[in-house]
Amino acid sequence: MLKKISFLFVLLFSVALFAKDLTLDIMFTNDVHGGIDRYPATYMNPTYPPMLGGAASATTYIKSVRKLTDHKTRDNFLIDAGDFFQGHPVGTVYAGKSVIKYMNMIGYDLTVVGNHEYDLGQKKLKEAYKDANFPVLSCNIVKKGTDELVDYVTPYIIVEKLGLKIGIIGVTTTDTKDMSFPDNIKGIDFLPAKPALEKYIKIVRAKGVDLLFVVGHMGIPYDPEPKYKKRYLNDKGVKPTQYMGMDAQELVHEVKGIDLFVGGHIHKGFKEPWVDPVTHTIVLQDYAYGSSLGHIMIKIDKATKTISGYKLPAIREGQMVSLFEDEFIPNKTVSDTILAMTKKAEKGMDKVIGESSSEISKVTKGAQSKIGNLVCDAMRINTKSDFSFINLGGVRAGLPYGAITYRDVFNVMPFDNQVVVMKISGEFLRKIIETRIIGRRHGVIVSGGNVVINKKRDDFDKITSFSIGGKPWDPNKIYRVATTDFLLQGNSGLTLLTDLPETQIERTGSSLRGMLVEYIKANSPISIEIDDRWKRDDKSKLSQNMKKALRKRSTK
Repeated sequence: MLKKISFLFVLLFSVALFAKDLTLDIMFTNDVHGGIDRYPATYMNPTYPPMLGGAASATTYIKSVRKLTDHKTRDNFLIDAGDFFQGHPVGTVYAGKSVIKYMNMIGYDLTVVGNHEYDLGQKKLKEAYKDANFPVLSCNIVKKGTDELVDYVTPYIIVEKLGLKIGIIGVTTTDTKDMSFPDNIKGIDFLPAKPALEKYIKIVRAKGVDLLFVVGHMGIPYDPEPKYKKRYLNDKGVKPTQYMGMDAQELVHEVKGIDLFVGGHIHKGFKEPWVDPVTHTIVLQDYAYGSSLGHIMIKIDKATKTISGYKLPAIREGQMVSLFEDEFIPNKTVSDTILAMTKKAEKGMDKVIGESSSEISKVTKGAQSKIGNLVCDAMRINTKSDFSFINLGGVRAGLPYGAITYRDVFNVMPFDNQVVVMKISGEFLRKIIETRIIGRRHGVIVSGGNVVINKKRDDFDKITSFSIGGKPWDPNKIYRVATTDFLLQGNSGLTLLTDLPETQIERTGSSLRGMLVEYIKANSPISIEIDDRWKRDDKSKLSQNMKKALRKRSTK
């Protein structure tokens, strides 16, 4: 049914494109993470990567599109969907002000608040936003215990273009409360997205808008069509959804009245927009780190003032335009401005600290990746711990073959997480791991032990084999376990860690990034492999050692 509906829409869109409609160029970014500087596209070719021009190349493209604008039959928007600064040094070191400076230069129409906006705290975020010459949107960030929006956001704007009134509402993922340090979001709440949007859609529609857009820092699933079928076309009918944690696909299906949704958050770009088969809402989403610019040409029927179709600019990439320098010559003014800021932010970052005997990739196998294993090994060995773990999203890039620089390590660990050591029982450690394999969760990256899980077993009983330091897991033994302060604060669903008394916590005062640097320096050339530290086997049964340990636990 979905394919038939989708085909119908494509057909209708194709026919409509021949009409003399109005054209609205919507250019968009999401999850830039400070990626306004030029950098090599190693994801395409690790050895000879083409160069991405960042914001300077984006400027060239944006200006070329704006030249087509006559404000009568064609106009444009430039939109950002959040997570704008934290990730590249030029964004982090300047606490977002460098990215805002660029966004002002090229003339963004708006941004929405992302979860990583809070990584350096609200004070620095508000200082960056004060420099913005454009509105910051979010309809669901409120002062704690109230329905009053925080003072640095506005819930919506209404803009007139091409004789149309266009309302745009912003919304922020409720995941922010689980992905931010409590001190950094102190005094604020993130209201459920669905009722917040429904509230403001009524308000904005009542003001007589012709079109209504939503810009949300939340994304659609990696495989949207299979996920849609599972959610809404299964034998049980429509699957009810909890308000909290909803993604963009659920929102545009369950919230009526949205013409177009610009999303992000999950760092996955899509060549074609996702069009909901029932509400007909068009959803756009680009890749991350400024590697590309999203662009879609919306066609609007002049008579009905409704969207009649769309065109995409790139033959191979659809709505995503990769910002290669040799294709989009960087704008000199923007390039010089960013280069000056980048040089200051990246002083000393190209110093070689070690080498690797092969590429240390981020490609995952279960809850393992070569780079993840390396990071956990470095943390465990540095702290002389029995065991260590981090969340799967705790590493953001791999390391290249050959020379390794500070810059490479920064790309792996762009966030300033500190390492902590917990003195906890084996039983508590088992609960931590079991918590991270409930439902769709895939686990944690580990070092110092061997874990076998069976996802088909009951919750909190999925570990079938567990050893630490080559010895069977002991539920009553006190282990030294290293992790990050990010997880200690209860993020990534590990709220049970917030109950640990301070007497069981050793705060090292050292960053995980720093420990990785020291480990590379001391152990070059680095070599790491996927091993048997984590294994998923849905046919596995409780090992004899595990049965014995669980009986030992039950007698205490």
